[in-house]
Amino acid sequence: MFMTEKETMPVIEMAGVNKWFGDFHVLKDIDLEVRTGERVVICGPSGSGKSTVVRCINRLEAHQSGRIAVDGIELTDDNVSVEAIRAEVGMVFQQFNLFPHLTVLENLTLGPVKARGLSRAAATERAMRYLERVRIPEQAHKRPGQLSGGQQQRVAIARSLCMEPKIMLFDEPTSALDPEMIAEVLEVMTGLAEEGMTMIVVTHEMGFARRVADRMVFMDAGEIVETGPPAAFFAAPKSARCRDFLDRILAH
Repeated sequence: MFMTEKETMPVIEMAGVNKWFGDFHVLKDIDLEVRTGERVVICGPSGSGKSTVVRCINRLEAHQSGRIAVDGIELTDDNVSVEAIRAEVGMVFQQFNLFPHLTVLENLTLGPVKARGLSRAAATERAMRYLERVRIPEQAHKRPGQLSGGQQQRVAIARSLCMEPKIMLFDEPTSALDPEMIAEVLEVMTGLAEEGMTMIVVTHEMGFARRVADRMVFMDAGEIVETGPPAAFFAAPKSARCRDFLDRILAH
């Protein structure tokens, strides 16, 4: 079976991307391509620019130079390109960002009704399907504050899936969770990966990375220092900075 040119093109392209916060050069000439169905894990020490990379992809942060394109749409300053890209990209953060005054079901149906024009009934049906997918349909009528942290993060993932994105971005989605809750969130993410979802995941969960990633990306001081398949990345990192990082993180 031959793939079309569109299918072989990167679904995410970052070329020569630079970003400053004031005088601080947080991203330095970032080049990164992600293809449809690929799972990329970005790791590195705190302050290395990992989160800024994913936040630039859906314009939560604006880059100052270079090029970012998602599904063939170049990200520019105009709202049309930003809205078009956000329609294709789901994002899950460290904090759950759920509306506390709404039920789980209301949190999930809000976006599809307002942004996608779904009927209330169709949005509810979709929401329940994704709550089943993340294994908490029985929580539909509770408010977020009545749930555990792990359950809230699974609701946040289901909320993104309700928009039926082509790409999912995860920014350290387990870092705010207690250890016993981390596994349930990683299990949901592993299931998404096995279903072929295009994913970029910023995480320190190296066991998850070994199982799920097609490619590892190591960042330090705003640069992509090293990239490669997990087997080679973990067994024989090429750079001293990457070796030191892995030695520290795998020792815990």
